[in-house]
Amino acid sequence: MVTKRMERNEKMNLSVKSQENIEYMLEVILEKLNFINMDALKSSDINEERYEELVDIYELVMRRDSFSPAEIQAIAEELGNLRNK
Repeated sequence: MVTKRMERNEKMNLSVKSQENIEYMLEVILEKLNFINMDALKSSDINEERYEELVDIYELVMRRDSFSPAEIQAIAEELGNLRNK
């Protein structure tokens, strides 16, 4: 399933660290993994110093069509580790 957010990827330059890119990648990850409470993790919670790690998670999620519950849990934990502390 391709959403408007995913289509917007064609115009995004994810090699540039920006709050807009963080917001985009996080929204796509949470949507693709069908997270129920998408407001639990906001783009402003992500530490920009960990941008490359978010890109890695985003690329992993985009390469796959489905995930096991254990994989979703692991990805959620990794996203949680990216939060500002």
